Amino acid sequence: VQLQASGGGMVQAGDSLRLSCAASVRTPMYNMGWFRQAPGKEREFVAVISWNGHNTYHADSVKGRFTISKNNLENTVYLRMNNLKPEDTAVYYCAADQNSAPTIANRVRLWGQGTLVTVSS
Repeated sequence: VQLQASGGGMVQAGDSLRLSCAASVRTPMYNMGWFRQAPGKEREFVAVISWNGHNTYHADSVKGRFTISKNNLENTVYLRMNNLKPEDTAVYYCAADQNSAPTIANRVRLWGQGTLVTVSS
């Protein structure tokens, strides 16, 4: 099983980006999530979406600015990031879990390789 994250880049505060995570498996079988890790900090939860795409949850720090979505026909999960702030700078990782919602980093067993987002002020 492989997860391929892409879409990161260098932007200015207030800009938008959309991250993608392409899965080598059928995503209807998986709950999917996004985490991020800033330099010198622990990996933190960002957002999660249920296997059928009907339920989502976002961390308070990104609520109202980021939106997770899922296209099960393309086996891809997205993270739309609006109004980016310098504190959003991090490597963003996608995660998958068949049995539960991936919201706790040390319980996740399936990770993508990460994509770097850098937001300048």
